[in-house]
Amino acid sequence: MMIVDTSVWIDYVNGAITPQTNILDVELQENRIIVGDIIIAEFLQGFRDDKQFQQAKSIMDCLEYHDLVGKEIAYLAAKNYRKLRKQGITIRKTVDVLIATYCIKHGLELLHNDRDFDAMEKILGLRVRR
Repeated sequence: MMIVDTSVWIDYVNGAITPQTNILDVELQENRIIVGDIIIAEFLQGFRDDKQFQQAKSIMDCLEYHDLVGKEIAYLAAKNYRKLRKQGITIRKTVDVLIATYCIKHGLELLHNDRDFDAMEKILGLRVRR
């Protein structure tokens, strides 16, 4: 089981061929992919065309859903963000800290194409799929 960040989903639906989209293509056929509330919102908000929106929503609907954000994850994410800031690292999007914190808490790998997760891997112990 793993979680796929929005950065990979966007590349995937746009037809980009990257190491991450290649992994996603295989994983969709062989393993369980988890998707969550904030990933769905972040991913779907980028579609202007209604037909493309519906197609992307259909992809999300086929995946195993988990609520990623709740009070406990919010507290842990704030703690993680503060830990990174104390080391001089500022993460650009709170959503990324929430996703990483959920993965860390639940022992899940994250497939991403976003440099902000690199510091969370090194400092917080985020497991990344390569």
